[in-house]
Amino acid sequence: MQFSFSPYDIWWLALLLPALVLWLAQRAYPFSHGYAFGVGWFGVGSWWLIETFYLYGGLPYWVGVLIVAFIGLIMCLFPALWFALACRLARRSLHILWLFPVSVVLLEWLRGHLFTGLPWTALGNILLDTPAIGWASVVGVYGLAALPALCIAALAIFPAYPRHAAAALLLTLALFFFAPAPFLANGKTYTAALIQGNVPQDQKWDAAFLAQTLDHYIQLSSAVAKHADVIVWPESAVPFFPSRMPDWDQWLQGKMMNLATVVLYGGDRLLALGGEDAQSGLYAFVAGKRTFSGKQHLVPFGEYVPSWLPFIRTIIPAIANFKPANGDGVLYAEGIGYGTLICYESIFPEQARDRINHGAEVLIVASNDAWYGHSPAVWQHTQAARMRAVETGRYLLRVGNTGITAVIAPDARIMDQLPWWQSASLTAPFQTSTAITPYVRWGDMPVLLLACLLLILAVVFRWTSTNNMTQSRP
Repeated sequence: MQFSFSPYDIWWLALLLPALVLWLAQRAYPFSHGYAFGVGWFGVGSWWLIETFYLYGGLPYWVGVLIVAFIGLIMCLFPALWFALACRLARRSLHILWLFPVSVVLLEWLRGHLFTGLPWTALGNILLDTPAIGWASVVGVYGLAALPALCIAALAIFPAYPRHAAAALLLTLALFFFAPAPFLANGKTYTAALIQGNVPQDQKWDAAFLAQTLDHYIQLSSAVAKHADVIVWPESAVPFFPSRMPDWDQWLQGKMMNLATVVLYGGDRLLALGGEDAQSGLYAFVAGKRTFSGKQHLVPFGEYVPSWLPFIRTIIPAIANFKPANGDGVLYAEGIGYGTLICYESIFPEQARDRINHGAEVLIVASNDAWYGHSPAVWQHTQAARMRAVETGRYLLRVGNTGITAVIAPDARIMDQLPWWQSASLTAPFQTSTAITPYVRWGDMPVLLLACLLLILAVVFRWTSTNNMTQSRP
């Protein structure tokens, strides 16, 4: 299943493999078949996390294996429930055609919210480079999952109900090719300079390399500043707390003043002088003044450890106790509202939607995916960011320490990008927008209400049918 997503993008595997599992699940053990399917998707597919825990979390390799296995065992429950719900509630195999899409939509949404949520490699992401992507601006990535789910169900029942399956496939094709067009930006055009520092992860938090790191970013920025309306640095590009290192902070602000343009840069701040509680986020530096927008959705095991697993340390060096930020997540500079999504936040649709509802005219994703090495993780992370652009109808500027650094249009097209794992700057145009997509206006609620209603009806029909059968027996 992982090969359905970036960087492999063999999207049809996400149709054929679940269809085969659903065909088997209709005959026996739907939960077990679904769980086995989930093992390949979330267990085996997340192997790159083991290296992250080992190299940067300071954990023994075998402990990293156990943690990834534990996460996989939990995540496997969601696809297991796809198949179990649909198969158990269907009075006939034919009813799978509507019960399976309903189950997928509800459980994909639940996966994005339960235990803080982890909607990594959401099923709807496979439609990014297809004509169907316009539906994302209407129903979001969770609602979009109904389209491949309908196709999966039709393929699964084709041997038993060829005519009904063919009709369902024709409906899928109609929805696929006659999707609404993605929203277009309706504002002015500006030029952004995205700075990809490519700072080695083992040097990033080392004080001995601080001067070298800051000078590197300033040099890259100075070379493009006169052509840019805004310069963007990646997550935690400035690896110190301003209140703890005022001399370096003053030096940095002086250098940014010389750039004579807006600078958005990733950095951290202490919540109280002399305290240990901190926030990660994005600073906006404009003409000597600085504002901050903090990260609201922290990374489990990366920036905090769940209270019920106190023996595990965080991956990020223990420089402070990171806390989630409040606020609207929007930085204003020179009349433009920049919606800030810090790394992990970009996989959550509600985070981007919230930024737009608070006035963001363009989205910024500041990330540092060096944690994941050369694994598929960074490509899957970027795939999620592309979906946020379509859902919100906004240009999205993604800048990463090692990549992927790119300008993404509201129709999910990557307009320009930098090579991976290289130090460089990308200067490219983008447009602001004030358009409000149906998804931004209504969110997931309409799709969830419809799915819940259909699920309740299925439960009632199943219960009624069972009672009638019991009463009809002599």
